[in-house]
Amino acid sequence: MRLAVTSVALAIIVMLIAWAVVVGFKNGIRDKVIGFVAPIHVQALDRNESVEETPFVLDEKLISRLSSVEGVRHYQLAANKAGMIKTEDEIQGVVLKGVDQNYDWTYFSSCLLEGRIPQFTDSVRSTEVLVSKVIANKMLLNLDDDVRVWFVDKDMQARGRKFQIVGIFETGLYEFDERFVFADLNQIRRLNGWEDQEAGLLEIWLDDNADIDVVNDKLYRALPAELTSYTARESNPQIFDWLDLLDTNVWLIMLLMFLVAGITVVSMLLIIIIERTSTIGLLKAMGATNKFVRNVFLMRSLKILGIGMLIGNIVGLGFCFLQKYTGVIKLPAETYYLSAVPIELHVGTVLLVNLGTFLLWMLMLLIPTAVINRISPTKSIRFD
Repeated sequence: MRLAVTSVALAIIVMLIAWAVVVGFKNGIRDKVIGFVAPIHVQALDRNESVEETPFVLDEKLISRLSSVEGVRHYQLAANKAGMIKTEDEIQGVVLKGVDQNYDWTYFSSCLLEGRIPQFTDSVRSTEVLVSKVIANKMLLNLDDDVRVWFVDKDMQARGRKFQIVGIFETGLYEFDERFVFADLNQIRRLNGWEDQEAGLLEIWLDDNADIDVVNDKLYRALPAELTSYTARESNPQIFDWLDLLDTNVWLIMLLMFLVAGITVVSMLLIIIIERTSTIGLLKAMGATNKFVRNVFLMRSLKILGIGMLIGNIVGLGFCFLQKYTGVIKLPAETYYLSAVPIELHVGTVLLVNLGTFLLWMLMLLIPTAVINRISPTKSIRFD
């Protein structure tokens, strides 16, 4: 009996924690990636495989087409330029991401460790840059330090630009943090010889309830032939494919927990039936029907299930709330992109796990109770 209750409780605990961690992990990393690169990108349609894009102009015609797509909340210009940071002792390849005064800094404001967000204007080329903690540590840089970034122009000549670090951030996305430095878009235009209104990327932000794939499909059809759009998943498939694999893992864990606890409960009920064979025979001899006897044992099993599920929910939900609000279990951010085990659990999910598990286990309990139909009163009483 105790083993059955423990098995049921452990199954509920593991399923709740596994579901909460995987959902929290997926949504946490997804939000980080989208916050860094934007949900949808628009750029020139070409075969350029480098980090640097072909320029295009955000004119009135393009703005009108963007406004016609439902779900688009905000758009901002950007451009990337490959470069190299060099100090007296260190050297590091980076991507200078140019943004303008319309850039939405909401996500990076939440990741800011030191300093402030750079301030850009259309009229003046700013030398302020925002760097990651990873780059600052590698290059031994601090807030307010001057840093020189070197670029290679079209004539294969090295050109240097001096910037001032006004802010240091950390997103936990190591692959992004070690590459990107945020600077003024006018600096990229000057380095590439672009016009004032040209840019390499148009980042699209969506309404909270908008579906990224649906909006991207509409946007793709609305754009002129020389431009194309793609989602954050399409630009970073390795991260999202890795997250999709987690779904398989959690379903396997839940299946194993269900089978282990279910088989334990079924075995427990079979043992009880065998031990009470003479009692079953006596009840039948007194006129009890098979249905009545089955219900007696099902109610006994139901009590065990109820106690086990209650304990499992208390412990499982207790752990989830403890981890969610304290972050007691930490993770290496350079490997998992998050500094603590994430938890995301909703009331609907808890009800679904409990209700689905209860119904499936009750169906499994019908298997051992079928043995009651085969018990003969005369034989069971004879060998009492």
